[in-house]
Amino acid sequence: MKLPRLLRDSESVDRVDRPAEALAHRLRRVLDDSALDRALRGSWIGHPAHPLLVTVPIGAWVCSAAFDALGDHAAARRLIAIGSLTAPAAAVTGLAEFARLSTVQRRVGLLHLTAVAAAQACYVTSHRCRSRGAHKAGMIWSALGLAAVATGGALGGHLSYALGAGVYEWQEGPEH
Repeated sequence: MKLPRLLRDSESVDRVDRPAEALAHRLRRVLDDSALDRALRGSWIGHPAHPLLVTVPIGAWVCSAAFDALGDHAAARRLIAIGSLTAPAAAVTGLAEFARLSTVQRRVGLLHLTAVAAAQACYVTSHRCRSRGAHKAGMIWSALGLAAVATGGALGGHLSYALGAGVYEWQEGPEH
């Protein structure tokens, strides 16, 4: 199967509708268009903050693979730590956006969330293995994490570019 078809197929995974709606409902109740909601959604820049913040963990994790390939496992471990420490900020801003998605967008969004949560778990496990001197196990966990973050990134891209999540939802930004 081709990737575009798999991404389109993610839109019809209706088995996630109930948990996705429950999560969105809870998030709406907690955030309720508050100042925190507006800040998490990017009012300070005039567009969603999530795409901006995901660049740090994704970039760190991808670069860690390059350093592993070059044999600099210490640099890879540091980059994994940077990605793992910055991923929660990206996740929180993504959850703020999730609260406002349509049903089809929430389906893809929940799959995206699941993939990136799996990536985070893999990278945290990789860091722990590496910290204990189990570099080969750490590299395996990193490879799994890279596959998960690539999957999550593809789903996130589909969510934004094909389904329009966050697109044309301009917000009040800073004064000119």
